[in-house]
Amino acid sequence: MADTPPLAGRSLAEALATSAGGVGAHIRSLLPALTAAGAEVRVCGAPATEELFGFTGAGADFRPVGISAGLAPLADARAVLAMRAATAGADLVHAHGLRAGLVAAAARRLDRSRRPLVLTLHNALQEGTGPKQRLLRRLEGVTIRAADLVLAVSGDLAANARRLGARDVRLAPAIAPPRPPAQRSRAEVRAELGVEEGRPLVVAVGRLHPQKGYDVLLDAVARWAGVVDPLVVIAGDGPLQEELSARIAAERLPVALLGRRDDVADLLGAADLCVLPSRWEGSPFTGQEALRAGTPLVCTRAGGMPELFGTAAEMVPVGDAAALADAVVRVLTDPVRAKELAEAGPRQAAGWPDQAATERQVVAVYRELLGDPEGGPS
Repeated sequence: MADTPPLAGRSLAEALATSAGGVGAHIRSLLPALTAAGAEVRVCGAPATEELFGFTGAGADFRPVGISAGLAPLADARAVLAMRAATAGADLVHAHGLRAGLVAAAARRLDRSRRPLVLTLHNALQEGTGPKQRLLRRLEGVTIRAADLVLAVSGDLAANARRLGARDVRLAPAIAPPRPPAQRSRAEVRAELGVEEGRPLVVAVGRLHPQKGYDVLLDAVARWAGVVDPLVVIAGDGPLQEELSARIAAERLPVALLGRRDDVADLLGAADLCVLPSRWEGSPFTGQEALRAGTPLVCTRAGGMPELFGTAAEMVPVGDAAALADAVVRVLTDPVRAKELAEAGPRQAAGWPDQAATERQVVAVYRELLGDPEGGPS
């Protein structure tokens, strides 16, 4: 007699707020394993996330819940009611990110449900001051303490969750699912971007959001003018589109905003360097993909990046445009250093958990919280 799948007969709800990158991709990558484990899975999130990530195409039911990116009392109240309806009948809710966690925890309290709540911390609160920041800090603690189990994608997030009184905290790096290989040659991509022969290409990938530090990158571009002359391309969209475009035009910077792209593997294959100037990251997919591709990476020492990338990336302090410019110049003008980083990246990536290990951890956590599956041994 075949073994009963570990989540047979279980109904799971995966919740997320607005996502344009890593969180949505992480959830989608888990869906085949969860359904193979016997679970019925629904994803509850902003309607745009289904359009971006195609959760239903990976075997999940999708239920729209409009969770705003920031505090908005009326919108949040509507989101809690929508989450309550969307998660009705679920045996377990897994919220990805603090915003989704806050709404899911409030919906569970409203429903007086005892079903387990898992919270994955993908990002930290941005530093700040004032009444709003103090409120955000309080809500962070409330959300973390409401969860039955907290999964943290980096050690600093795990330490902060413990400090805030989390009941059970475990490290669970969000490892980028492998992308299909590049479909076009380096020469083809560079020709499309208008990069002349011999000119370096620097690639950044990520949402146009203050967290990503693109204002610091533009400061660095202005600093290295006259020393090196790469074309810098940024793939992504977001709320800073107009502001960044206006500054690039006003300062005549050699930077192109490409918008959202689905050919990141092609861009990394064509690049001489990938840059990640973020103010905070947990387990960033862009950096992981650069290292796997053997593309030299320059990034900040923010969040989980030092523990994830080790010595395989050139790292600089957060917010330091001069250090960022110096690091980019060093890699672009020193072939030996560039070769060292290109070779170190795949070696570092080989030590990360693979997708199967990530899936096994999540399935095991759900099984632990829910007990034996229906129809399984007692």
